[in-house]
Amino acid sequence: MTTAANVEYTAPLVVLDEVGGALVAHRPDVRLVELPSDVVDLASVAEWALAYGLGSAKLSHFGEDSGPLVVLTESATKHLGLPVEITDRKYLRLGDDHPAHKALGEAGWDLSKAGLSAWTLIYRGRVECRFAFVPWGAFDENARWQGIADNTDPAALAYVLGLYAERVITPAGSTAATSLALMTAVRPATKLEFPGGKMRRVAVPGSLSKAMDPAPPEAPDEHPLAVDRTREQSRNPRHVVVCEALNWFREPTEEEGKLANVVGLDVNFAFGAGSNSVNVGLCPPVHTDGPRFDKALPGSWLCDFSGVTLRTRDLATKEWRPLPANFPSPFTLDGKPPTGPAWYPTPTVAYAAELGVDVSPIEAWLRPEYGRYFDLWYLRLQPAYMATLADLGVTEGMGEEEFIEAMATINQRDPEAAKLLQAIKATAKGGIGKMAERPQGREKREGRNAPWGALKRVTWSPHARFTVIASSNAGAHRKAVKTWNATGLTPLAVNADMWLYPSAFPTARAVVPRKADGSPLPGGWRLGPNPGYVKQEGVQSMEWYLGRLAQNRADGKQNNPGRFLKGRDSFMDGE
Repeated sequence: MTTAANVEYTAPLVVLDEVGGALVAHRPDVRLVELPSDVVDLASVAEWALAYGLGSAKLSHFGEDSGPLVVLTESATKHLGLPVEITDRKYLRLGDDHPAHKALGEAGWDLSKAGLSAWTLIYRGRVECRFAFVPWGAFDENARWQGIADNTDPAALAYVLGLYAERVITPAGSTAATSLALMTAVRPATKLEFPGGKMRRVAVPGSLSKAMDPAPPEAPDEHPLAVDRTREQSRNPRHVVVCEALNWFREPTEEEGKLANVVGLDVNFAFGAGSNSVNVGLCPPVHTDGPRFDKALPGSWLCDFSGVTLRTRDLATKEWRPLPANFPSPFTLDGKPPTGPAWYPTPTVAYAAELGVDVSPIEAWLRPEYGRYFDLWYLRLQPAYMATLADLGVTEGMGEEEFIEAMATINQRDPEAAKLLQAIKATAKGGIGKMAERPQGREKREGRNAPWGALKRVTWSPHARFTVIASSNAGAHRKAVKTWNATGLTPLAVNADMWLYPSAFPTARAVVPRKADGSPLPGGWRLGPNPGYVKQEGVQSMEWYLGRLAQNRADGKQNNPGRFLKGRDSFMDGE
């Protein structure tokens, strides 16, 4: 068998395939390595991978190196005596009576609680090895890998997964699970100290170091803290934090209806941009009545923004001017003005103050210990996102028209790089979503409000998720306000990260606010690849938009026209 002395190359992962009856490993550098003939099961594959030098260096001073990832194709799975299909559809794992379990145990390896599943982790003491089974669904749609394993060429799969591992982190499950792994890799929960010669683990400054309960209004309905919550209260923002992406649209005015086009602007890497530099609570929430608002304190605030007038400073006179009545409210999911008190994350309340609202919280759940938890996570994802865009020919400094044209054909230019880009975006979005993971269908729980597995994670934090979403929502709304202030353009619809505008011209360039010299106005929408900038999502005729509204009326529905801007339903496509 290969020994460490033979190693001339190290990598985080390989893709195993069978060629001519022998196992071969495809490396990320597109070279092929034949495995020794005595590699016949998972245990011997793990021994070979470790001896060969597979694995990744730690991403933090307080972190740990990670072990190998071995990806198995269908033929490699068969070669190792494993079935190519998991028949247990409830638990999605190989039965405990399969001989592979016994073989691992006899070799001294233990399995994680997930067992032999699409993503399998085995360990022996502090040594780990991970397996991803392609035929078992490791990279299927529900794992949000964006078709990265659809290409049957194992060499191509090794290359693109190697790039992901190099730029982000070695895959550790779905993109959402991998995102959480990245969070704890760059900010480990604890570190070792040896006071008086005795070993102990202590919290790492700036990290989420222990699992914590949310504040009562932040808890999902299934949480033990929500046991007394009524069905009515679970939908009422007076009792729970309701913070998701905006879904709003309206009828055009008579003048807008005369314009020829509707143009969609999509915010790049929105959750990533929203996570940058936000304060996240690192301690349990503390309740207070009648608090004075402090935008530095992360938490949830009960405020009454009903009946308020939203204002912004005129760009020329600096005097307050009210926003149009048909501008979406930043305080509700449907863009309608709130009708009473509601719970809001800190970024939303801070943005209300920017809009000239008198902020006087009624009560709050606050975290006096806080930090910019997501910064290192974002600083890993943002360069990965930009580098992959550059691989696709999209770079900073491109002219606006060149950028629009490049983005229009990005998926055709290099399909593998395009899948990698989508996987990186899914990593950012999925990780934020998983911070408020609800019970999974296969989890065994004693009652509706019994605890579930995710609550034991340090990264389970609905408060952190709300903070990022609120920051992202406020950032986009702020740019829409600045755009209106400069151009008079008011959005027709908002579908999550996409803002739809009426336009005389069929291009996003017509919506971008500009200075006198024609350059983009700071603080407004700006075309470009950077996170927080926008790309042209699509262009349709005003007739198309009016037709969508007419179809809603005929069907008695409230479908957001922005969902169909590309000629298909973006919601059903998972966007």
